[in-house]
Amino acid sequence: MARTKIYVPRETAAVSVGADEVALAITQVVKKNGMDIELIRNGSWGATWLEPLLEVEVDGIRIAYGNVSAADIASMFDADLLSGGKHERRLGPTDEIPYLMNQDRWTFWRCGRINPLSIEDFELHQGFKALKKAFVGGAEAVLEAVAESGLRGRGGAGFPTGIKWRTVANAEADQKYIACNADEGDSGTFSDRMLMEGDPLGLVESMAIAGFAVGASKGYIYLRSEYPLAHSILSRAIETARDAGWLGENIKDSGFDFDIELHLGAGSYVCGEETAMLESLEGKKGIVRFKPPLPALEGLFGKPTVVNNVISLASVANIINLGGERYAGMGVDRSKGTLAFQLAGNIKRGGLVEKSFGITLRELVEDWGGGTASGRPVKAVQVGGPLGAYIPADQLDIPMDYEAFIGIGAMIGHGGIVVFDGMADMAQLARFAMEFCAIESCGKCTPCRIGSTRGVEVIDKLIEGVDREQNHELLVDLCDTMESASLCAMGGMTPYPVRSVLKYFAEDFASSGKK
Repeated sequence: MARTKIYVPRETAAVSVGADEVALAITQVVKKNGMDIELIRNGSWGATWLEPLLEVEVDGIRIAYGNVSAADIASMFDADLLSGGKHERRLGPTDEIPYLMNQDRWTFWRCGRINPLSIEDFELHQGFKALKKAFVGGAEAVLEAVAESGLRGRGGAGFPTGIKWRTVANAEADQKYIACNADEGDSGTFSDRMLMEGDPLGLVESMAIAGFAVGASKGYIYLRSEYPLAHSILSRAIETARDAGWLGENIKDSGFDFDIELHLGAGSYVCGEETAMLESLEGKKGIVRFKPPLPALEGLFGKPTVVNNVISLASVANIINLGGERYAGMGVDRSKGTLAFQLAGNIKRGGLVEKSFGITLRELVEDWGGGTASGRPVKAVQVGGPLGAYIPADQLDIPMDYEAFIGIGAMIGHGGIVVFDGMADMAQLARFAMEFCAIESCGKCTPCRIGSTRGVEVIDKLIEGVDREQNHELLVDLCDTMESASLCAMGGMTPYPVRSVLKYFAEDFASSGKK
């Protein structure tokens, strides 16, 4: 007789609110009562507001229990947990939870569903199917599918992935690389981490597909140091794939060699910029490079390099499995496919929502997120990390579309959405943007290094009411200089949040100093 399976996430957010203690409590009850169960530490489904989310499999159906604590476990077993018994924490079948069932899961469809470190479980859920299909169809077919899909970089820039891969594939070199940028440092973002913790082998497979398509034999994952659990899981996943013959020399007798090295960053925000990341990978200071040359032609160690973030790469396997045309049929205009939007800040139902482009910001914040956690009206929403614009409440009907956001001086970036209510002091948030840039700047270019420092000083004068008209004009001029003359997006995009506060929340500068 098969053992009953109980799933408890081993994922950073779930662990932070007691998932490990829940797993321990289950183990203790099971041992005490001589029960025989299989405890599986899966990834998170992304409904962070329900964590820890415990599931029990009954007749092939997984029954979910939300916001479970270790103190609940005894009463849950008393209520016949192993048969999906009624309990105040019971939510019903996982697949029927509206927050999950109404998403467009393309990239995250395995997260929460599988044991992240089981090759067998991964392969039962189409694992390595796309890589095998690539071996049969050839590199050109992969390049064509990625181009047809319209996939754009999910790290923030939104550059067409197909063009980048084709450039590297056409470059003449004795060595090429795949560099996965997992330095997820933007505020309110966690999709990269969730995927690496919940479906790490999916990332391994997609990196191998990228290597096969462009002729690269070596891949690097540049992981931020603040993700210790992701580091542990990803390290084991790479070893597991290597032991099973999915990494290394002559993968599954295909004639293709590819291996992955995991590199831990040192906490620099600017290393999220691709050239600074490459410098760090080479053992140098994480300082931005001049472009050109582009990394696709002269990247890591001077060789042609594909640089993509985690979600860009992880989207590829299903593009190969299901077709580029199908992916391109989702989304709107030039914003094709799906994006994993991350709801954070003052939000009632925080978590990850993977939906096709075209959904409005209001739908994400109000329908999916449930509005503010405080119950007060939304005042502003910052999209795209600490360099993203603050969007006022009367503009929440904007569709999630790269070009639509550019049109209002904003950016979608990595899909992080941070919500603020009326208690937020927008003048102080504008100041924080400049201060953040001053602290995190690599220092290579003057507009970023000096401009951000001067920006803090000018905003302080505005808040204090000193020569407000002149300092407003000076701040606008400073933003113009930073935006047009900075070497990379660190200085070039810091004006976005500042300009949006000046435009939509100017009254906060007059009231900030009085608070």
